[in-house]
Parts: sequence; structure tokens; C-alpha cells
Amino acid sequence: MAYEVTSDLAMQDIEIETPLEKMTSKVIDGKKLVFVSILRAGNGILDGMLSVVPNARVGHIGLYRDPKTLMAIEYYFKLPDNLNEREVILIDPMLATGHSAIAAIERIKQLRPRSIKFVCLVSCPQGIQAVHQQFPEVMIYTAAIDRQLNEKAYILPGLGDAGDRIFGTK
Repeated sequence: MAYEVTSDLAMQDIEIETPLEKMTSKVIDGKKLVFVSILRAGNGILDGMLSVVPNARVGHIGLYRDPKTLMAIEYYFKLPDNLNEREVILIDPMLATGHSAIAAIERIKQLRPRSIKFVCLVSCPQGIQAVHQQFPEVMIYTAAIDRQLNEKAYILPGLGDAGDRIFGTK
């Protein structure tokens, strides 16, 4: 997923030492890139993304879903400075109703980044439609588009609560 979402980013040449000789290779220029994790489940993807672009900056948005309204409620927001000079890749394992992604994108857009992309592992048609209806310019990268949402707004067949699955909690 990290390869796909970063495939259009600028590259720079670096010199590396192989076991046999020096060579020049291209690497992603991570200086202008920010990975923004939607807490807490997004942190399950963050390390993998950073293994591909270790120089990227990191931000966090804490959101939880109100059990009655299903709307996202923000409890934490910390992003790097100078976002107007940076590309943002927002990460969260699931895209269900789209409420968390939309709330995060709205908040990030206040800081005027150069662009925003969204990465998730599992999505559903309702979440994709909701995000694209509000933000058609935000590209969504997903590994799977599952069938639908159930009455509790969980993706079917889905994974259940991604944060609980990643961190072994209920």
C-alpha cells in the first residue's frame, strides 16, 4: 500500500554503499511528506509506511465514533508545522461510514496541505461514496472493498473493530 500511495511522489538520488561498490539510487523524498494516523487503529499501519519512507513527518488525529450518532468526535490533534508545504497521507485501517475520514480531512484542510491522500485496508461502497461526495479530490487507496455496512455501521464481512484486533483489546 505504501508503494502505491507514494508512486507519484518526487524522488531524489542518494549514494549508497553495497557490499561490492558504491552506487547511486533513487529514494522517495520524504522531507515534504506527512503520514497522519487516525488514532488508535491507524498506528497499526504507521510503522509499515515509515519503513518505506523513514524521513516522513508524522501527525496524529484522535477520533472516536459516538455510539448513538456514529459521528466522529475529535479528542486529539497534533500535526507538523508548515503543512502548506507538505503532502499528507492519512491512514486508518477501515473506511466504513466515512465519518472519521471526513472529519480528519476537514481538520487537515484547515492547515492547507498541498494534497491529501487516504489509505485504508478495508473499505465499503458507502464509505468511499461519502468521502468522495465531500472531497472528490482526495484519492482513496484501499486493499479491499467489502460488501456493505451492517446495522451497527460495521463493514461486512470486514474485520470487526480494527483497533481492538491490532491491540488485543475489546
